[in-house]
Amino acid sequence: MHIFDDIDRSLIAILREDGRAPVAKLASIIGISRATVQARLDRLLQSGAILGFTVRAREHHDDIRAIMLIEVAGKSTTSVIRSLRAISELYRLHTTNGAWDLIAEIRTDTLQNFDRVLREVRMTDGVLNSETSLMLSSV
Repeated sequence: MHIFDDIDRSLIAILREDGRAPVAKLASIIGISRATVQARLDRLLQSGAILGFTVRAREHHDDIRAIMLIEVAGKSTTSVIRSLRAISELYRLHTTNGAWDLIAEIRTDTLQNFDRVLREVRMTDGVLNSETSLMLSSV
């Protein structure tokens, strides 16, 4: 287990905002040497405190986003998941322990594509029922 000090917390905070910040920039912002920043980053990565670096893409305001709750027949969850993964507009797929078996996050660019995705999911072998809610705004 890694115990964070102020330098570690500062590095992580800066990287959360700009995961591509060069070591020289990190060193300048924090006020330590580049070698110290690199050693800290190496240690944070090796210890598992930092799992990786990622890109945050700007969301398109014209995207159609929805949450779909899916009921699966019997023990067909594995095959249903495999089939649903082939639908590129299913942004994320989650298993759950509630009344519904799966939750799908859907993102499409048009209502026509959204309608097509709903049909594809509902026609998937093993899908018994679904309920879909459009996401109107993020607050």
